[in-house]
Amino acid sequence: MDLIAKQEGRWKDRMKDTGSTRKQIMMMLKTEGALTVSEIAERLGVTEMAVRRHINTLERDRLIESRLLRQSMGRPTNQYFLTEKSEQFFPKQYADFTMEILSDLEKNHGPEIIEEVFRNRAQRILNRHLPKFKGKNLEEKIRLLADLQDKRGYMVKWEKQADGTFQFIEYNCPISMVAGEYRQACKCEVNWFGELLGAEVERIECKTDNGQNCVYIIREKENG
Repeated sequence: MDLIAKQEGRWKDRMKDTGSTRKQIMMMLKTEGALTVSEIAERLGVTEMAVRRHINTLERDRLIESRLLRQSMGRPTNQYFLTEKSEQFFPKQYADFTMEILSDLEKNHGPEIIEEVFRNRAQRILNRHLPKFKGKNLEEKIRLLADLQDKRGYMVKWEKQADGTFQFIEYNCPISMVAGEYRQACKCEVNWFGELLGAEVERIECKTDNGQNCVYIIREKENG
């Protein structure tokens, strides 16, 4: 029981941005699977109406979805289950796992394989997103890039400066552990930014160099 209590404590820390009852509902769905409103209400010791208010919020935030459960007696009812988006609120060991894989690759195949891994990653990003950037001006492209990086967890702010260049700031780095060990990640990001935007990209501050944030200056390519 102590182990379970400790695990639930970590989950609650992870889910600090959700209300306490919603946290309990999410943990319940994580450990027990899909549940109906009446089942959730019974476990929490609250009314079904109270549960529905929290369910509506979780559905709005796309953290849960429902499916129709047909019963042998009575009307069909909805069962609620967690979405893929909800996984961000639960503990993960992805960074450690990734570091172990990269370390083994480097040991067995040399540093060149790490360069190839990050080049391939950059190429996949370009292949997936480049069509959306075609035909856009630089400011429109930067807006698209900011939206892309926000969705990937980088917490972006950007602005056009008086000299016509753009400042692009990333306040968070979801791969900071990897980037701190393998600087190829940072180098590749500058490169694929430039290719996606069709612009000159200069990084003037980097978290892996003890910077507060990752800061880029983006400017139109010079003709010729």
